[in-house]
Amino acid sequence: MTVPDTARQRAAALRAELESHNRAYYELDAPTVSDEVYDALFRELQALEAAHPELATPDSPTRRVGGRPLEAFAQVAHRVPMLSIQTETDTEASGAWNFDARVRKELGLEEGDGPVRYAAELKFDGLAVSLRYEQGVLVQGATRGDGATGEDVTQNLRTVHDIPLKLQGQAPAVLEVRGEVYMRRDDLARYNEKAAARGEKTLVNPRNGAAGSIRQLDPAIAAGRPLKFFAYGIGQVEGWDAARPASHSGLLDALAGFGLPVCEHRAVLAGPQALADFHARMGALRPELPFDIDGVVYKVDSLALQAELGFRSREPRWAVAHKYPAQEARTRVEAIVVQVGRTGAITPVAKLQPVFVGGVTVTNATLHNEDEARRKDVRVGDLVIVRRAGDVIPEVVAVVPEERPMTQSPDDLFAREPLHPPFVLPATCPECGSHVVREEGEAVARCSGGLVCPAQVKGALLHFAGRRAMDVEGLGDKLVEQLVDQGLVRTPADLYRLEVANLASLERMGEKSAENLVAALEASKACSLGRFIFALGIRHVGESTARTLADWLGSLALLRRTPQPILAVLPDIGGVVAQSIADFFAEPRNETAIDALLAAGVLPRDEHSPRAELGEALAWARLYEMLGVPKLTETRARELAALVPDGAELARETALAARLSPLPQTVSAALVDWLEVAAHRALLLQTAELRAAILAALPEPGAGPAQPLAGLTFVITGTLPSLKRDEAKALIEAAGGKVSGSVSKKTDYLVAGSEAGSKLDNAQKLGVPILDEAALRDLLNHQGGQQ
Repeated sequence: MTVPDTARQRAAALRAELESHNRAYYELDAPTVSDEVYDALFRELQALEAAHPELATPDSPTRRVGGRPLEAFAQVAHRVPMLSIQTETDTEASGAWNFDARVRKELGLEEGDGPVRYAAELKFDGLAVSLRYEQGVLVQGATRGDGATGEDVTQNLRTVHDIPLKLQGQAPAVLEVRGEVYMRRDDLARYNEKAAARGEKTLVNPRNGAAGSIRQLDPAIAAGRPLKFFAYGIGQVEGWDAARPASHSGLLDALAGFGLPVCEHRAVLAGPQALADFHARMGALRPELPFDIDGVVYKVDSLALQAELGFRSREPRWAVAHKYPAQEARTRVEAIVVQVGRTGAITPVAKLQPVFVGGVTVTNATLHNEDEARRKDVRVGDLVIVRRAGDVIPEVVAVVPEERPMTQSPDDLFAREPLHPPFVLPATCPECGSHVVREEGEAVARCSGGLVCPAQVKGALLHFAGRRAMDVEGLGDKLVEQLVDQGLVRTPADLYRLEVANLASLERMGEKSAENLVAALEASKACSLGRFIFALGIRHVGESTARTLADWLGSLALLRRTPQPILAVLPDIGGVVAQSIADFFAEPRNETAIDALLAAGVLPRDEHSPRAELGEALAWARLYEMLGVPKLTETRARELAALVPDGAELARETALAARLSPLPQTVSAALVDWLEVAAHRALLLQTAELRAAILAALPEPGAGPAQPLAGLTFVITGTLPSLKRDEAKALIEAAGGKVSGSVSKKTDYLVAGSEAGSKLDNAQKLGVPILDEAALRDLLNHQGGQQ
């Protein structure tokens, strides 16, 4: 079947355009089109190739998605053996001098002869592969294998976007490129995070990830992994005699010119001291590199001298790998403890028998979180592999299961069990005793005692005093550090006990600054309820959520008693945030800290009755839906409310199966199981009790807090005489108005102070009414609603 010229031309254009976009994305890190546009072009090329198979060239970008799974890898005989490089075990500078001395001896150089020129590059920690290009097109890829024979992994290597399917420029007729497939550490972390979220197996480390991906029989697996490639040499070459470089460094430049990725960290150096300096320089840079290296490689730069030096057994005399201290080592776990971070994150840590790894002695290694500790099944007494890369916190990579301490039954010689149990996250914080919570879908568990936990106190104080919270001017990072470190402040309430005398004695304070801070603390006591709630630092509760809680519930006392189902029916809150709020107030230490603040005179000034509209939100059908019972959807919750119109009645029901029989069996069974937990019945009773209290406290419709600015949109600009911009915004929002950042036809009022600028000009052009601060206050005091 003849392929139309238009299809052939379009396919060629698409291939060229897609490869251009690939280079921009993968090599330059500068995407030229959106993912949607790229995908559309890719699908168009796939469709053309499917309709006309003759158009499917070996260098087509569609080859990168992987072909059908293989039953086994074919063997590939390397026409030029892929030999290993001798390792210099002396990791000090003397290792470079040792290599240079051997080279000079082999070349017969005397002391007075000039220095040997070397090409120095990095030793990547990945998988060595060979790429065979014929007429510039990739036709085969293979692993090193035993050096003489490797495995054909062409399909997998085609999926690596760093590897060009077609070389640029005038490539030799045959060019076999040697290099390393590797994985960046950040790419591995992102891949593992997504894999864990899908419940899939994660990769142990970048090296294993790269090697394991290339040796997958299903190319689709390799295509889904973030693999990269660096070229560092050549094998068989045909048709390059005239233009072939005379040095190894020139060879790498030529490979880069063909479009192959070559690492930028390389140099041509003369003499052993320059090599030693390169080794030290790259060692210092090692922690900052995005990929792993385990040393550097020195090669005699002249290809003629390489040929003269030749080979020793299976290693070239003209090259050596100068290693760094090992980054992985084996040791025993002596204990597993948990540490509390500044945000309350609970991290399990393995206490280790001291082991020298990555150039230092390591005694602790992170297990990251409960899921990781359980997935790796790290236990006390285990022999483990520990990894340390630069300044990164050491981590336990894996357990050596065959070395686990086991018990042996005296009655049954074949019955053996692990000596120590699996790791279990503690229920309470080791720093403050507050209960530990872990939200659904989160890997990290956290201490709930944000206001009182010593590990979190500095961050909690800074948040509490922040401009959008209690707005205590003058209480910054350095001062909080001093106050906590000197034991003057442990909880937010302690701030209000500070006196000028003890503040003035602190570094860089002085009496005037101390007086200003005490005055700022005193002024902050008369705060709005929304600001106070935000200042408490409840997880997931931002300014908007804090205002919602203040507006709908009206008082701190009511908020402290409100259970999760009622919180969840409030606007824009939902189950996760509601549970976080309920957990915070369920922690007795947080309650004590709040009581201390109230006793210190911190009193929200704008408390009021709950909003009248809250009554509609407290229908039992809605509350049932918020309980988190499996299978109890919105529809089923309405059906349950028709059967049992009061949650307290449901909590006390004993003949559940009969009462719930009209519901689908799966729903009634899930509800029965849920109610078998005593804490769940208690939650229902608490919800019913507070629901009744709220309904009794509701004002008559229309009798709630005045909302004179409801439905109006404001823009604030310039400097107002007495109100800060945040204060003006809070007053407008408390009165039902909305504050926008820019003037438009939808703006109802511009509030303008001095130095108003372009927003004032825009408002005048659009005919938007302009208010000064006094006019805004009049509007706020007006009780007649919209004008």
